[in-house]
Amino acid sequence: MRLDPVDYAVLSQSLIAAAREMGAKLIRSAYSTVLREARDGSAALLDANGATVAQAELIPMQLGTIGYIFKPCTAMYPPETLGPDDVLLINDPYSGGQHLQDVFIFHPIWVGGKIIGYAASVAHHLDLGGGAPGLNPAAADVYAEGLIIPPMKINMKTDWHGGGFKRLIAANVRVPHQTMGDFDAQMAANAVGVMRVQELAERYGVEKVQAAMAALQDYSETRMRAAIRAVPDGVYKGEEALDDDGEGETPVVVRTTVTVAGDTVSVDFTGTHRQVGRNLNAPFASTISASVSALKAALTSPDIPFNDGAMRPITVTAPKGCLLNPHHPAPVRARMLSCSRAWDSVMQALAHVVPEQVIAPGFDTTTAFCLSHLGEAGWSVYLEIMGGGFGATAGSDGADGIDNPLSNCSNTPAEALDQDFSFFRITDYALRPGSGGAGKHRGGLGFIRRYEILKDGTKLALYSDRFRRPAAGLFGGAAGATGGCEVMRGNQRIDLRSKDSMDLRRGDVVTMVLGGGGGFGDPGTRDGRLAARDDEDGYTALAAE
Repeated sequence: MRLDPVDYAVLSQSLIAAAREMGAKLIRSAYSTVLREARDGSAALLDANGATVAQAELIPMQLGTIGYIFKPCTAMYPPETLGPDDVLLINDPYSGGQHLQDVFIFHPIWVGGKIIGYAASVAHHLDLGGGAPGLNPAAADVYAEGLIIPPMKINMKTDWHGGGFKRLIAANVRVPHQTMGDFDAQMAANAVGVMRVQELAERYGVEKVQAAMAALQDYSETRMRAAIRAVPDGVYKGEEALDDDGEGETPVVVRTTVTVAGDTVSVDFTGTHRQVGRNLNAPFASTISASVSALKAALTSPDIPFNDGAMRPITVTAPKGCLLNPHHPAPVRARMLSCSRAWDSVMQALAHVVPEQVIAPGFDTTTAFCLSHLGEAGWSVYLEIMGGGFGATAGSDGADGIDNPLSNCSNTPAEALDQDFSFFRITDYALRPGSGGAGKHRGGLGFIRRYEILKDGTKLALYSDRFRRPAAGLFGGAAGATGGCEVMRGNQRIDLRSKDSMDLRRGDVVTMVLGGGGGFGDPGTRDGRLAARDDEDGYTALAAE
């Protein structure tokens, strides 16, 4: 049907607002610090075919391919098999998901006896079992990383509220209070989305709501194609690398070929390192999200809704068995590390043709840092997602001490940690002066977090990167500083690898060091006023750590 422009404006913005409200509900209802404070979750509305219509601006990585992740669920449970209280779930990386900790939940939106769309949410769950609390750097396969949920259907009345499926999940996690609370937060967020779309359908009619959903996707497609057409046709290549595979010291290379042809673009990762034995492998859904997010960030303006329409002009391929499209059952918990290098390599490819629109490599590393302790009352698990310094651009310095572009998690305040955890305390939290690469515009600064361990039996686990290979600058800009992790045990200093674990003692002091972003342009051309401001703020000299 043809929509009146006023109706389209009202309905499209109402759908976007509903998705944002879902995101707010998810965060405000959460129990764990990783969701409540770090905001490691997302929410979206899908149409009746499972294509993304609108999403909350939370974690790009989780929602870039939510329609792709929904497909195996609806293939197994098509709309005609669903009842009013049925819900679809998935976290299996080899059935279309990303990694096990991200559980996707889809609530059908019923109006007049038929499904007109789905309310969707995803949250990073603090613990889903597996071989170690929070994360398991030594996992040799996906089974060691946690409980696998294949595409499945549950009934909210019989399976969830006091039902068998909810009890099954609770029995397989170390911190059921936080984990089940976060699941309920997802259910609450989806309920908001269902209610808002039903209200719109009651006021404007189902046909108009569905037409607005389709039109909003078409709008994003039109804008994306126009942005691609502005890029000269050609084949552009980029390359980045991880420090290592978590076992040896050989860099793990990600190679990208970006081909622009008219109003379409393809991203091909042929030549990328084969899959590895540790958890750096990225399921293909994650690879698609990283690629599309990089293209949208570089080529378009922020006002284009990130939905299924924006993805239509883009094709992503990666050879089966490579780092970015592994064979089952390779472990995938740390897939954000490899996907960040995919992001960087796409940006490097685009730097050849749209240099004014790209960002220099940043620290661009999701550092997952976990401390856990088993006491008389059970497990206590702290998980933090840390970033570093952003890369600089042609027009600005890189942002300081912020999560990487694919993750967008927030800082977890020390006060919130003091409230929830008694087996450690934060003693230092500060930016690292001089850690951003020099340039016409400097890279963003990294930071440090320092923890004093208060109880014996505490366990440390982490995965990170750029401990040896810094974020390179662009167009003459200098590289940022590398990161690191050390434990001081009295006078003994113990340096950890970027993918590592360790048993800690009372009195140990753990320092997590996050690196800076690369600079952009010749440092000799930097505006003197900016240099003076950095000196005044104390940002220029690399502090002793």
